Amino acid sequence: MAKIRQLQPHVADLIAAGEVVERPASVVKELMENAIDAGATALTVEIKSGGMTYIRVTDNGCGIASEDAETAFLRHATSKLRDERGLEAISTLGFRGEALAAISAVSKIELLTRETGSNEGTSLAVSGGVVQDKTAAGCPEGTTMIVRDLFYNTPARLKFMKTDKAEGAAVTAQVFSCALSHPEVSVRYLKDGKEECHTPGDGRMNSCIYSLFGRDYANGLHKANADDGAVSVTGYISTPANARGNRSHQFFFVNGRFVKSKTLQAALEQAYRNTLFTGRFPTCVLYITLNPADVDVNVHPTKTEVKFVKERQVFDGVYYAALSALGGDAAGPEIALTNATLKAMSEHAGTGRDGSAPSAGIKTGGFEHDGAQPDRPYSARMPGGFVSRVPSVPEAVDYAPIRSHPSLLYAAQKNEPQPADDYYEQAPAELADMPSGKPYTVIGEALNTYILAEQGDSLWLIDKHAAHERIHFDRLKAEKQVIMSQTLLEPVICDLGKEDTTLILENAETFERLGFLIEPFGQDAFAVRQAPADMEPFDIDSTLGKMMDILRRGGSPDSGLIFDELLHTIACKAAIKAGRRSEKLEIEALVARVLSGQVRYCPHGRPVAMELKKSTLDRNFKRT
Repeated sequence: MAKIRQLQPHVADLIAAGEVVERPASVVKELMENAIDAGATALTVEIKSGGMTYIRVTDNGCGIASEDAETAFLRHATSKLRDERGLEAISTLGFRGEALAAISAVSKIELLTRETGSNEGTSLAVSGGVVQDKTAAGCPEGTTMIVRDLFYNTPARLKFMKTDKAEGAAVTAQVFSCALSHPEVSVRYLKDGKEECHTPGDGRMNSCIYSLFGRDYANGLHKANADDGAVSVTGYISTPANARGNRSHQFFFVNGRFVKSKTLQAALEQAYRNTLFTGRFPTCVLYITLNPADVDVNVHPTKTEVKFVKERQVFDGVYYAALSALGGDAAGPEIALTNATLKAMSEHAGTGRDGSAPSAGIKTGGFEHDGAQPDRPYSARMPGGFVSRVPSVPEAVDYAPIRSHPSLLYAAQKNEPQPADDYYEQAPAELADMPSGKPYTVIGEALNTYILAEQGDSLWLIDKHAAHERIHFDRLKAEKQVIMSQTLLEPVICDLGKEDTTLILENAETFERLGFLIEPFGQDAFAVRQAPADMEPFDIDSTLGKMMDILRRGGSPDSGLIFDELLHTIACKAAIKAGRRSEKLEIEALVARVLSGQVRYCPHGRPVAMELKKSTLDRNFKRT
């Protein structure tokens, strides 16, 4: 009997819809992009119940002709492509011809549209992908699309939807990114009858940012520019002082399309090297413009992921644009680099300081370097390359007070059991076996960071901060005590944006159990009045940001992941700091825990010790 059969068309349509429509925010994205492609200069988005029961998108674009209204809801029906040659240089936001078909397959749609110059419009009703009714109607020029009861016919998808507040927050984030992508379009957004934002549509990036995020956010940005003729980067990035606890406010737009790209993200954060505290991330609104033929937007159904033909050149553009903003008007000599100098510098930078190839090299006009910022400010003008001004950035200094750590001795004396195995499952096999019970000798410290210990024919290098952090983490988790709170002398005001603020306030009771007392503070911010007793006030924003990353990825508010993230932060801040010399008792206690096998990896999965065999040293010194 044949086991392979062709699916029924309606089943295939539901599967295809699942690739494009993940949640209400996906619907809003597709409809807003269609409106922009239709030439709209103003559009209104309205949702109810997080978009699950009602989504309405109205635009003043070119509208849809009556004879095209039904065709628009067929799969692979589009006005934006004619043949395969069109895929070589896509300049529109939508082009697959799948959006309306996918949305209509899992919802009930009402379409009201009138083509520019036409005397009458068209009303169309579609349910489950099937046209129910079509009539002539009087309506303004443009298109109104109403989507009701999303996933009403796919209960398997419906049960995975989050709360109305969470889905509404995702829609808000989508509206904001779409509004930022085209500041020349006025976007009005209403959620449950309340206006959330209204951009002016004047084409100015700064006024669009101001209307979406407010004055304080806008004032914390610097203008960024870079252009080498092939790649142009403009926009705004945050000052180091206005960095945030997560990457939710990093907006990258390629030829007007909002994208998620690790290449662009890495380029931005490379420019901030040595300027940010650990756990802080820059924010940005950057517009990258390049030849459409040099970017492939057809690599993912949602079109948020792209590939670049000249990835290094795009990396350079974002990197130097960020440097131009960070450098400001810093004084410094301008360095004119000749082609011969560029070639020599490129050859010199071919390897890193350790002789290996640079991990994130930057190349512009033949100039390649490892991304490290220079010791003094300069303005680099590269022939045919980017122009930027680089600031002088002091090395990061650890101002943690020198203090004893009685908890370290307590943990060693308590002889706690080996930590939970789930932190070791992803550990490298070659580091899993630690010697246990063998005598050892503590030699001392190297670079105020690593402890040296001799054991048999092995020399062990132990990362004292990572090891101590693990001890603290395991103790906090094993004790399972209620986290004690401290009332702050001054509340910490956090502005994580509409999406995160909504999720924070929605889960206020969960955070209260974790030691936080959180209250609304204005429209898009909240005030933290109490925090865990072991947490410094300046760590609150970044810690909450990391917790929001877990919630945004679908984590449960009551899951152990959020609690563990809090313990990570507390343990990290309480651990011995690298860069300062430790007391003898501290060192001996750490070595005892590590070489007994009780401590192997830090809470983030990094090994805490490295073994050097005598045979390896003999071989390297040519003694064998």
